[in-house]
Formats: sequence, C-alpha cells, structure tokens
Amino acid sequence: MNPALKQIAVVASVAMAWMVGAVPSSAVDDALTADDIARTQWVNSAKISPDGSLVAYVLNVPRTPCEDEDGGAWTELHVAGPQGRSRPFVSGEVNVSAVEWTPDGKGISFLAKRGKDEHRSLYVIPVDGGEARRVLSHDESINAYSWSPDGERVAFLAREKKDETREKLEEKGFKAEAYEEVWRPVRVWIAKPDDDDEPRVLEIEGSASELHWSPAANRLAVAVAPTPSVDDGYMYRRVRVVDPDSGEVIVKFDNPGKLGPVTWSPDGKHLAIISAEDLNDPEPGRLVVATLDGKLRDLLPDFAGHVTGAVWKDDDTILYVANKGALTVVAMIDIGDGTATTVVAPGGPVLGGMSLSRDGTKVSFVAESPSHPSEVYAMTDGGEPSRWTDSNAWLADKRLAPQEIVTYEARDGLKVEGILIRPLDEKDDASYPLVVIVHGGPEGHLRHGWVTGYSRPGQLLAARGFAVLYPNYRGSTGRGVEYTKLHQGDYAGGEFNDVVDGVDHLVKIGLVNREKVGVTGGSYGGFATAWCATALSEHFAAGVMFVGISDHVSKAGTTDIPHEMYEVHARKWPWEDWDWYRERSPLYHVEKAKTPLLILHGTDDTRVDPSQSMQLYRFLKLRDQAPVRLILYPGEGHGNRRAAARLDYTLRLMRWMERYLVGPGGDPPPVDLPEALACVEDDDDDHDEGDDDE
Repeated sequence: MNPALKQIAVVASVAMAWMVGAVPSSAVDDALTADDIARTQWVNSAKISPDGSLVAYVLNVPRTPCEDEDGGAWTELHVAGPQGRSRPFVSGEVNVSAVEWTPDGKGISFLAKRGKDEHRSLYVIPVDGGEARRVLSHDESINAYSWSPDGERVAFLAREKKDETREKLEEKGFKAEAYEEVWRPVRVWIAKPDDDDEPRVLEIEGSASELHWSPAANRLAVAVAPTPSVDDGYMYRRVRVVDPDSGEVIVKFDNPGKLGPVTWSPDGKHLAIISAEDLNDPEPGRLVVATLDGKLRDLLPDFAGHVTGAVWKDDDTILYVANKGALTVVAMIDIGDGTATTVVAPGGPVLGGMSLSRDGTKVSFVAESPSHPSEVYAMTDGGEPSRWTDSNAWLADKRLAPQEIVTYEARDGLKVEGILIRPLDEKDDASYPLVVIVHGGPEGHLRHGWVTGYSRPGQLLAARGFAVLYPNYRGSTGRGVEYTKLHQGDYAGGEFNDVVDGVDHLVKIGLVNREKVGVTGGSYGGFATAWCATALSEHFAAGVMFVGISDHVSKAGTTDIPHEMYEVHARKWPWEDWDWYRERSPLYHVEKAKTPLLILHGTDDTRVDPSQSMQLYRFLKLRDQAPVRLILYPGEGHGNRRAAARLDYTLRLMRWMERYLVGPGGDPPPVDLPEALACVEDDDDDHDEGDDDE
C-alpha cells in the first residue's frame, strides 16, 4: 500500500472507531479496508483439461491506485492442479480472455492483443512449457472462437470491417454518425490455424454472439440477433444450426426471449439451451433440450430457481448448476425420463462457471463463499467440490464480520430473502446504523458468497460498525420465473416496499437504529436509492445513488435497451400511460426529499444516460431541502472500470454514510479526498528527492 495512503487510512479508521463506538482499535490492523477491496483478485472463468488433471483459469488482477498507470484490472492466464498447486502461464500487464483447451489437450488457447498485434488475436501456449504463439489473426478483433473436434479448423466471430469509403470520409473530417443506422454486424468466419489463407465468412443473416462446433464436426451452433445493438442482444438472440462448409442454416430454434449458454451433447444430436420461459421472462434460467428437428423441451418446468450453467455427462445426461434462493445446487437430469438427481446440495460455497472433463467424471467450478471471492474449485464423481486456488492469501489475516441469509415477511405477506452482514464485534445490547445495498437489474440477486466490492463495500461497512442488508426484493432471480416477474408493471411499488420492510424487520429484532439508515445501489439499485431518497425519504437518513434512474420518461428515450425495459419491466410504453411513468419517477417526488444524497455517474454511460443523475441533482439543488452532491467519472460507463475511479467511489460512499449516519451531518464533506491528495503529495515528495539527488 502507498505509505501516504496507509497513514491516512489508519487515521481515518481510528477516528471512525471512536465515532461509531463499535469497533475496537485492534480492528485498524485486522479488519478489511478500502485498500483491501481495491487489491482483491478474483477468478472470472475456469476450464478443466480434457483429462481432468488441470484447470486453466483467468485471474483478474487490479492495478494499484497511486502506483500503477490507471486502468482496468489485468486478466492473467493461470493453471491450477489439486492441493493448491497453481502457476501463472501468461501474466503481468496482459488482458487474456476466452480461455479453452485445444482438442488434443496439449495446449491452452486464448484471445489477447500482444506485442505488435493491431487487433485481438488467437494464441496457443503449450501446457508442458514454452511460449505462447499466435495461431490466428484477423483484420478486426476476434470476439469468440470454437475449435473443430480435430483441431484442424477454427470458427470465430469478428465484426465486419469498416467500409473503405466511410474510412476515407472520416480521414477528411466527415465523421457524422447516423445513429442506429450504420451497423457493423459480427460475422462467423472459418479459418485454419497457422495458415496464411484468408478466413472464409459464412453468410448468416444477423449479428452473431456465440458459437460452438458440434462434436460430430459437421455442424455449428450459432446465437444470432437481428442487429449488433445491445437491445437485440438482450431480447432477440436466437439459436441457429449451420453447416460450416456451405454456411447454410439447417435448423432455426425459436427459443423464447432471453438466451443463456448453449452446449452440444457428445453425439451432436441435441443442444442444451438455457433460455427464458417466454418473451416477458426477465432472466434466462430454464434448462431446455433441443433436437435437430427444431423442437424445444423444458426439462425443469416450474423450477423455483434459475439454471446458470449446463454440461453433458454423456449423450443422455445433463449436469447443471442453478441458483436456488441465495444458495446453489448442482444436479443431473436424464433427458429421456426427466429424472433429476442432486449432486451437490445447497450450502457450502456458491457455485458457477462449470466445465467438465472429456470422460464426464471431473468437474471444475468458479466458486465463492462469505470468506473469499471467486476461486477455482473442482470435484470428482461421488465427491464434494474442493478449493484449488487461493488468490488472496492475505485474507486469512483479516477478521470478517458474520454473514447470514435473512428471511422476512413483506407487508403483503410475501417472503423476501436477503443477505445480512452483522457489525464486526457486535454487542447484544446495541443497535447499529444500517446501510441497505440494493442490487441492480432488477433481474439479479445476491448469493450467500463474497458480496463485497468497490460499489458494495459490505465488509468494510461492517468493520466500521454498520449492519449491512442486501435484499433480494421481488423481481430478483434465484426463485423462479413467477417471483422474477412480480415487479413487472409496478416500478417502485412492491419491489421497493420490500426494501423498507427489510429495514423494519431489522429494527424489530433490535439490531438496527431506525434513525440511522442509509441506502445505496447502482443501476436499478440506483433507481431504488433515488426513490428512497425522495418518495420514501422519511425512512432514510443518507443515500448514495450510482448510475441510477430518476425519470422513466427520458430514460426510455435515451437508454440502449428500450425493448428490454418494455418487455420484461414496464410492460407498457410511455405514450400508453404518461402519468404512470411520471408517478414512478423519483424526479417527480423531489418536494419530499429530506435525505442527504450523493449521486455518482460515468459520463459515457449508454445504459442509463448521465442526464438522469444531472436532472435529479439540479432539482434537488434548486429545492435545497437536503445536502446533495453530483460526482461525474469521465470516460466511465455503466459502472467504474478503472482502479482510481473504483477506489474513489468506495471512499466517497464510506465518507457520506459515516457523515450522515454516525457523524456530524450538516454540509457535505470537502470535495477532495484526503487519500487522493496524499497520493499526489507523495508523488511530489518523490520528485523533490530526485531533484536533490541531481
């Protein structure tokens, strides 16, 4: 840690321990800090080798604020074996993605832009040692790829090259853009690795986003949307089976609504598709088996959960992992008679990112728990998942606050589940300030795993003496289609009443001080925060809104997902009910706002335009009924990617909650962060020392 930052952090922790009165001075050294969140690494994908002996995985390694050049996390290629044996294969200042094993199991392939590459290319590194070599490049970046079973060919996705005339116009300064009229769709290409011949494009209508070569070698499964737009990608992707030689579309599947992962059976006769139940289902979570005559069959009708991954154990058996409430379950199902058998019961680490060895007996997962972020886990038939990596060994020296699943009853009798982190060093006779962290989507949910991150710093808040609640309000996933649809056509209705009812529950059990409740969240959680700070202001003493919605009328006209918002959320267009759109917008309730509100937004956000935050800020500022501040992050989109912006966000959130829930209140804290100023001062000191040496 930067010495200046460490000094600031220690001073701040001691001050807060005194102010909150619930954190002993020893917590300064062994409780989680903002700097710890900034340095936390995590596994984002893992693939088991064909023989099941190794797992290749991608490790996200954040840059260090104040020390490294600012930017997003590096993504490294590592290989793990049992008993914690893991070593880096491609590491350092790299961005590796789409890791797969070559069909012969002797190499690991990945996408990266390295050395003199102009675009993202395909590389292979031998598993037994040696340098990575580029086996395929293209005149545009490769987005995804799939090996033919014999390894002789590669199918890949890449955007159409920009029109030469348009390039020449831009060189002359004619850079005007016809909004949503000039698309460059993603095409399917076939190439031979290590071959100088030009790749062959398959003329498939639409824009492709996923592809898988059949084990039978004679087919490609391709996910295609009408256009490359985000909205079409969300709502209208459909599966096509294509002849890789002719490009002919052999089968068209009319999978309903949103589409998840697609996988071939070993014999190439079936596809397992994770799909939405219908066009209005907010989340793909149904396990569907597809036959090559175009028929689809839901294997788990009325399943009260959401399937997130599926692999084939053999020609007739699918192994799947699913979210069930805040936990996960692994099971296998016979596609013939529909018999399902539990393999890993709910409890233990929450599992995802599943892959299978060639013989179907060994499985790898990306898994997390309340005590650690996502890591590589693996298991053999008849066993339990065991942990293979430890990417944050320093966590063993940190005291983490207790975390549990909490269930409460909403005012209309609905059972709502959430994740509760209790204050570190909680005392039986004390009531604590609470921060409610509302997830986005709303088709998302918080699992009973590692729920702490830069914008949701649960363990950091708990270390400072706060209770933290993550409610899986109606509309959340993990509990089946019916629960996920409960919020539809009811913006800010029952869904955000669930948030207030969660607060009431914690007050009733004596954990929380009703007068010291804050709320925060991003995207739809930012909408929740804005609503709680305006229409429901009497319940909340502080709010931190991130990339949130304030006006549904203008949101519908500026977002890149208008059809998604209509089909699975609002279920009506603004012109069908202007009054409803206005009534359910925080902007139209600013006269009720008494909650100090910190608003943060990226300037390049296309999902929720920054004008949503700017409008709310301006109205609240003009009303002048409570403190308000707007922070804009240049170059950031729908969430912060760069290390400094992430740390900045964490520090500002903490400072706001501390000031208005346990501190003096009043005017907002100074604009500049002491930690950031210390970083600059430290640079100046280093520069001065250099001048003296000269």
